[in-house]
Amino acid sequence: MTIEPDVSITEEAVRRWGTAQSPRTAALMTALVRHLHAFARETGLTPDEWMAGVQWLTRTGRLSDDKRQEFILASDVLGLSSLVVQLNHRFDERATPATVLGPFHIDGSPPAGFGADMSEGLPGVPLFLVGRVTGLDGKAVPDAVLDVWQADVDGVYEAQLPEVDEARLRAKYRVRPDGSYCVRTIVPLGYTIPMDGPVGDLIGRTAISAYRPAHIHFLLDEPGYEKLITHLFPAGTEYLDSDVVFGVKDALITPFVEHQPGPSPDGGTMDRPFLVAHYDFVLQPAQS
Repeated sequence: MTIEPDVSITEEAVRRWGTAQSPRTAALMTALVRHLHAFARETGLTPDEWMAGVQWLTRTGRLSDDKRQEFILASDVLGLSSLVVQLNHRFDERATPATVLGPFHIDGSPPAGFGADMSEGLPGVPLFLVGRVTGLDGKAVPDAVLDVWQADVDGVYEAQLPEVDEARLRAKYRVRPDGSYCVRTIVPLGYTIPMDGPVGDLIGRTAISAYRPAHIHFLLDEPGYEKLITHLFPAGTEYLDSDVVFGVKDALITPFVEHQPGPSPDGGTMDRPFLVAHYDFVLQPAQS
């Protein structure tokens, strides 16, 4: 068919994508077409700007691989990742809130015992994370596993280090029968998002802070409970009010308390000062 007015282009594109075999695919794609076309009309999008957008997406795709997900980073800084989390994780107020996955999670982290040091051999101030994993009723979630990962003292993740071929600052901790856990690591550092790619280039053209506050990532995926992806943030750390990926929630900010050399939460003894953070992860029961 011949298409002349710009409005009929949108109508015909919506009609075509409405033929998708899956009703959900049809709903998603027709809405996407409407919003994309509305964006082009609202902004008066020029051919040069359209091509710049295509080239930006191309560079983003080329930079994404098993260790670095530049598209997730783009979603994060646009606030889309946090919005999707909020729309799909309307947990009970007693449950630990969810937040963004981030671009640097790696599957297959090694198992670690109670109090094992996932930072072994790396510089940094020792940190113990302790607490319990329970349901809303306060009962322990037996055999729950905390998948934990973080950046080093330079603000760099293992996924950003191509020369590293073994697990680094990541591990999976299985809780005790009473739900208790103990993670030993190092104090995290606030850092900028990667600025060497198309996302960083775009951020650099604005007044947006490129920093994330110090944090540690957790993932819990237990049968009978909603999957939880979340962070812990040290109380008083910088950038809590300007997190570039919109990931901070008040309930995830917790004190990191300094202790002098002596007995440590793993049952051992420390010969230098260390910090302890106590946090109980409360899981939301899965929807029936």
